[in-house]
Amino acid sequence: MRKHACALAAVAAIWIADTTPAIAQQWPDKTVRILVPFPPGGGTDIQARLLSVAFQKSMGQNFIVDNRTGAGGLIAGQLAVDSPPDGNTILFTSGTISIVPTLFAKSMKFNVHSDLAPISWISSTPLVLSLHPSVPAKSVKELVALAKRTSGNMNAGGNTAGSTAHLTAEMFNQVVGINSLVLTYRGGGPAVIALISGEIDYIFATAPSIMPHLKSGKARALAVTTPKRSSALPDLPTMNSIYPGFESDNWYAMFFPKGTPKPIVDKMNGEIRKALDTPEIKSFMPKEALDPVASSPEELSALLKREIEKYAKVIRLANIRVD
Repeated sequence: MRKHACALAAVAAIWIADTTPAIAQQWPDKTVRILVPFPPGGGTDIQARLLSVAFQKSMGQNFIVDNRTGAGGLIAGQLAVDSPPDGNTILFTSGTISIVPTLFAKSMKFNVHSDLAPISWISSTPLVLSLHPSVPAKSVKELVALAKRTSGNMNAGGNTAGSTAHLTAEMFNQVVGINSLVLTYRGGGPAVIALISGEIDYIFATAPSIMPHLKSGKARALAVTTPKRSSALPDLPTMNSIYPGFESDNWYAMFFPKGTPKPIVDKMNGEIRKALDTPEIKSFMPKEALDPVASSPEELSALLKREIEKYAKVIRLANIRVD
């Protein structure tokens, strides 16, 4: 019986090895759903729709965007995890997926490492350290010195509680040794309005939300948070060049449910690279302060691990709780 079982296992292994490449060649053979954890019109949604058009043209199959909002992205994440690992469900999310494992630890029912299969890092966009024009600081160092002199009398802003913008403002407090009060709002738009109205002194704003106000003079920028300078704001230094190790990337990435065959993951990775090189997407991204990335699944997995550890430390030190 033992010999018979071993023989069956060997035959099964051979069958899988023979059929898996064929499965990848046939895929996609029906409509592919791209789950987006945020409402229509946001950065994740817009990119998903552009990419879906590129995928349809390239592969001759429908790719539809399905917005499933709520619970910090957990609703869409759970739907992806619970979907069959056949390549027909993709989770397209932002860097917030590296925050929810810590903030929503009690209510989260899946593990981002063991229940999702990374496909590729799609794009990168910075947060922009921006000031109200009345704040008398011309550089990051001058802002820090001013915050220390005023000893807790400066207000910073964040988007929603637990967003990358919120946690980056808290991380700034921790790294430079100041104690600005970080106020959170109901989104990036309200937070930027609070800045230009003078309700807060500075903010780590998403680039698309702050750029119109930088051009109008209603706000002034000091630095970007990505490791490299932004193509949309090339004259601004990086926070990392001033405070080594200070990085915050509002990145976007795609995942399959765990167990999706590797040839399908590899094929999708290649299709993402092709899509990012199309004229439509290459012209769109700089306008939205996005830099295309494209990565291997392994590089995305390593990024996710680093980001979760980084934000977990910020959350713990600032004692942030949302559930």
